[in-house]
Amino acid sequence: MFNNYFTIAVRNFLRNKTFSVINVLGLSIGISAALVMFLIVYYEFSFDKFVPDRDRVYRVVLDAKFSGTEGHSAGLPAPLGSAIENEVTGVEKTVPVFQFQGDGTAKVEVATATPGKPVIYKKQPNVVFTNPQYFSLLGYSWIVGSPQAGMQDPFSVVLTESRAKQYFPGIPVTDVIGKQITYNGVTTTVAGVVKDLNKTTAFTADQFISLATIAKTNLQDNFMMTVWDDWMAYSQLYIKLSEGTNPQATEAQLKVLLNKYNKKANKDANNTMSFHLQPLDDIHFNGLYQSVGGRVANKLTLYGLLAIAAFLLLLGCINFINLTTAQATKRAKEIGIRKTMGSSRKQLVLQFLSETLFITVIATVISVALIPLLLKMFTDFIPPGLHFDLFNQPKLILFLLILTIAVSFLSGLYPALILSGYKPVSVLKGQAFNDSGQTRNAWVRKTLTVSQFVIAQFFIIATLMVSKQINYSMNADLGFKKDAILTFETPRDTVKTHGQKLLHEIQSIPEVEIAASGFLSPADLGVAFTNISYPEKKDIVANVQIRWGDPNYLNVYGIKLLAGRNVKPSDSNKELIINETYAKILGFKKPEEALNKYLNLNSKDLPIVGIMQDFHDQSFRASIGPIAFAGNNGTIYHVRLKPNNANGHVWQSAIAKMEKAYKQMYPEEDFKYSFFDETISKMYQSEQNTARLLKWASGLAIFISCLGLLGLVIYITNTRTKEIGIRKILGASVATIVSILSRDFMRLVILAFLIAAPIAWWASYKWLQDFVYRTPMSWWVFALSGLVMIVLAVITLGIQTIKAAVANPVKSLRTE
Repeated sequence: MFNNYFTIAVRNFLRNKTFSVINVLGLSIGISAALVMFLIVYYEFSFDKFVPDRDRVYRVVLDAKFSGTEGHSAGLPAPLGSAIENEVTGVEKTVPVFQFQGDGTAKVEVATATPGKPVIYKKQPNVVFTNPQYFSLLGYSWIVGSPQAGMQDPFSVVLTESRAKQYFPGIPVTDVIGKQITYNGVTTTVAGVVKDLNKTTAFTADQFISLATIAKTNLQDNFMMTVWDDWMAYSQLYIKLSEGTNPQATEAQLKVLLNKYNKKANKDANNTMSFHLQPLDDIHFNGLYQSVGGRVANKLTLYGLLAIAAFLLLLGCINFINLTTAQATKRAKEIGIRKTMGSSRKQLVLQFLSETLFITVIATVISVALIPLLLKMFTDFIPPGLHFDLFNQPKLILFLLILTIAVSFLSGLYPALILSGYKPVSVLKGQAFNDSGQTRNAWVRKTLTVSQFVIAQFFIIATLMVSKQINYSMNADLGFKKDAILTFETPRDTVKTHGQKLLHEIQSIPEVEIAASGFLSPADLGVAFTNISYPEKKDIVANVQIRWGDPNYLNVYGIKLLAGRNVKPSDSNKELIINETYAKILGFKKPEEALNKYLNLNSKDLPIVGIMQDFHDQSFRASIGPIAFAGNNGTIYHVRLKPNNANGHVWQSAIAKMEKAYKQMYPEEDFKYSFFDETISKMYQSEQNTARLLKWASGLAIFISCLGLLGLVIYITNTRTKEIGIRKILGASVATIVSILSRDFMRLVILAFLIAAPIAWWASYKWLQDFVYRTPMSWWVFALSGLVMIVLAVITLGIQTIKAAVANPVKSLRTE
């Protein structure tokens, strides 16, 4: 029986090649989208699922309030770990993790057989200082050595197998014990090798220096190992609670610890501090406590991806239903004969479902073949570490199996019930489709078509609104210049030795218009807040964004002064310029009133010598806050280039000369630069990715929807063939017939717009609320969306209606 079903499915597939290809194409798009989204969502939700007893593992994080401004940090006071180990009950494991400061990388020198000639690896990532409990917390497997032997003594290091092979090629990993490796001047001895985790995890370290090493080096001061009232992002702490321990009880003990060692932590309602236990499963999704070099996924974005995949899959199914019912006239007599020969309705339903399954399997195979290509096309959306390997991902195979069955059932059930329900007598008399446009099933097909266009129109409006906001953000007046400016950084602690010399060399390059040294750019991906007080009004203590640079800094970026003067050259903070927002916070109605007033920064009273115009220091999601600019040199260089020529040689020449000057002073360092406008663009990377995804979704939704509309118009023209012929004989023109056939369909498209518009308006409005500065909800966005959909619908309708209208009426009237 099933063999017969398969044979009939193949015959029908080959007999109706055009419709078969359209069906496969529509389903392939939906299934491909579902597969890609499943890969992304499954990957993101699989982080750290391998950790033993992960429900008892927490990261200790910090919640604080400074002068009324809330702050959150994964960085902690360095001595907290040892205090928990000694004074807090109910904690099974305490695991401090410290990273090298700066960019978190280390210069690694591996000793070789030739004295004085180590192999050097620049900027090696994933180096941490930790204790033996780190390995049992994550369940590492040891190849050689043990936590107790390898991590108790200072100047010991444990490597992963991959790092051991990289540093000591050609040597068995079991023989690397005792080898020496130097990290940023700290010489260590290899005491163990563990297998790589090769898991989806936020724990990416692959070189583990014993925590005891810190106390024996100058890192003791760098990491502030005895300081309770300060902390850095490089210091993190994980704990594993004992079975039955209540996290709230542990947090209460941490509060006692904080009050014991930092009595000023909670001095008033506007200045508070507390430790919080963050569950392991929350780390990958909570941006409040993002760690240095860590990546955070957004659950709402992931749910949005699933929704888009579901919509595209639904569109494919609706498209299949419409096209299948459109072909019903060709199957009517076959169904009547089969019923007359004794086929039951159940058998016919199974037959039609089998045909649907056959088409779905073909679509699934095509979708799987397309996945590697799609992953390359959507690289910006693909998380690092995600890969597609069907035969080594059993859960993906299970998902494909369930998806194929579900799509076959959803797509094929309605057509199967409709087709199998025809009465054989009516079918064989040619009466099965009389007045079918008014039958009780007509509203189902129309509802499905309207649903398709509602989804398509929603995507179009959403795409236009997201693109409009991005365009508004990128082209609005930010309060500074952003074009033709590049920045690069020099090693720390070299300002006095090389800073001014390098700046002079860069300024003398003919292609450079102006250059300055300082701190972060006016708007940067990072933030730098500091507490500044106003001695005349001690109740005003603002959390201020701080920038500093030499006098040319403001000129590079074209930041305007509203009152006062620029800072004078200095190698330390002696003068301040504040923005107009800060001046208003301090109580000054006019900018010039703030001049020559003093602010306290780092226990030094500094005069206000200028008021600068407000500029956007963060993305448009955040409002402009208080900003202070201090006159001081720095390690970040800001260079504005002269206008480029058509072939780009001006900028290429300038960059080459800057690199040459840089290399003369820092021969071992890599010259890395970035253009400032690219930094601004990265602030809206998430929105740009969303816009790209919506453009693809809109295009696919429109394409599938138009296929569904084509299926419905084919169905209607097939059932109204005789009517068309009679109208032509009675003198109706082609335009009249096209108008009659298209009228109902255009009503469906307009109805879809009327439904989609308020939904899209609400969704766009909610999305825009995340931006303090946002584009208006313009009427033309909705009008353009409706116009685009109407034009596409007219084109789609014209393909079939014109063909039907110009057909020979004699042929249609002869049809029985």
